[in-house]
Amino acid sequence: PTGPGPFPGVIDLFGGAGGLIEFRAGLLASRGFAVLALAFFAYDDLPRMLAQLDLEYFEEAVELFLRHPRVRGPGLGVIGVSKGAEVALAMATFLPQVVATVWINGTAFLHGNPLVYKELRIPPIPYYTERVLFTELGAMDNSAIFADPRDPTYRSSAIPVEKIRGKVLFVVGEADRSFNSKLFAELALARMPPESGRILSYPGAGHLIEPPGSPLCGISSIRGSPRPLVWGGEPQPHARAQEHSWQEIVQFLEQQLGMAATMKL
Repeated sequence: PTGPGPFPGVIDLFGGAGGLIEFRAGLLASRGFAVLALAFFAYDDLPRMLAQLDLEYFEEAVELFLRHPRVRGPGLGVIGVSKGAEVALAMATFLPQVVATVWINGTAFLHGNPLVYKELRIPPIPYYTERVLFTELGAMDNSAIFADPRDPTYRSSAIPVEKIRGKVLFVVGEADRSFNSKLFAELALARMPPESGRILSYPGAGHLIEPPGSPLCGISSIRGSPRPLVWGGEPQPHARAQEHSWQEIVQFLEQQLGMAATMKL
């Protein structure tokens, strides 16, 4: 934001599209937060494809960000959607500097890629790609490729959210066609310390819950996919979810990180 600061800091993560995506970071900055839009694959000198999540990379980003003279510590927030929400939950679990986490339609288990952090390795639940469905338009519906995380076989793939010391806001689209976000949010919340999280769940909202004014993206192409993917959602309930959740997200970050500047969008 403009002005000398220091400002409450937020790291902003997106998902399987990779690259650097900055529109949400810019909007949060307009509300008085210093924001680091963080790419973690398919950008600059980063790996082109996501093979594993190395938490030391994200830890380095946290430490670098908190050293910035206009970022107010000692804690910061993280916001992530889809794969980025999975990463955000892992950051909240292992990195004590993360005191406020916004999780948007993510998981509470490692999927497809392991997480490594120093001597720790959390194995992933494999994707069952043979279960993929195709719509009449030829788009891919991935909702069935995720195994049931409640199967004891996959216990070792769970992010150990019982270690979380900060607060987590779970934002769920109940019409998410990418995976069962509500189930993952409920499983995580059940294992977290009391009063450390809450769920905002929106009937009719799809996977890509973005700031208000963003049109519903029900189907889109994505890097690495041979066909467009179905994200789900109906226009009106999705729009209402975006408007309501954005207000809740900004308020949550202000409450947990301290009031931001007085600029309002």
